Amino acid sequence: MAERTTHILVVEDDRPMQRLLRRTLELAGYEVTVTGEGPAALDLAAQVDPDAVLLDVILPGLDGVEVCRRLRARSQVPVVMISALGREQDKIRGLDAGADDYVTKPFAAGELIARVKAVLRRTAWSAGAPASGLLRVDDIVIDLDQHSVRRNDEVITLTPLEFRLLAYIAAHPGRVLTHTMILQAVWGSEYANELHMLRVNVSRLRQKLETDPSKPVILLTVPGVGYTTPAASDR
Repeated sequence: MAERTTHILVVEDDRPMQRLLRRTLELAGYEVTVTGEGPAALDLAAQVDPDAVLLDVILPGLDGVEVCRRLRARSQVPVVMISALGREQDKIRGLDAGADDYVTKPFAAGELIARVKAVLRRTAWSAGAPASGLLRVDDIVIDLDQHSVRRNDEVITLTPLEFRLLAYIAAHPGRVLTHTMILQAVWGSEYANELHMLRVNVSRLRQKLETDPSKPVILLTVPGVGYTTPAASDR
């Protein structure tokens, strides 16, 4: 049986950009489905089950941030947002909606393909944490085999990216992991300077894991350096 071609859903309302994205992705060997409307993107995502979504922020009717939120509520498909809005607060807004990456227009074809490959790689478990077993931090249990997180009998739902981030940090209890170390291990070497991506995802994790996110006991900040989890002897 032939191997399935990786399928990318492109959501972009600008026709010349649609054509450019389709051609760039098809030349890289991907199957491509294109739409220019947010509601249609949600329907297509359910129909074609894409491996990744390229999602413009500015769309008619339903903007890309809201499309991303609705996608994320029902799917863990990797989402790369593309936009001419390049301010840090714009990037944080997209990432906070659940996007895996944010690329600012204009971008080179090579950069776009590298970003797509990076998010596709991250859908497989390769973040540098153990491949199997259980990790424990405070009252949180991380099951690497089942890709699940629990507090007692409560299942805590994480995105694949959030899971990899938590598992990587939890796999090194008591060790201070620098921002660069975490970004390279979880996102890839090309993301070593994307500090806003790390901060947004740590903030999201704290909202889901910490009893009081303003006073974290699971994901601890080391100011100006990075993050850590408490060693067993510190708990």
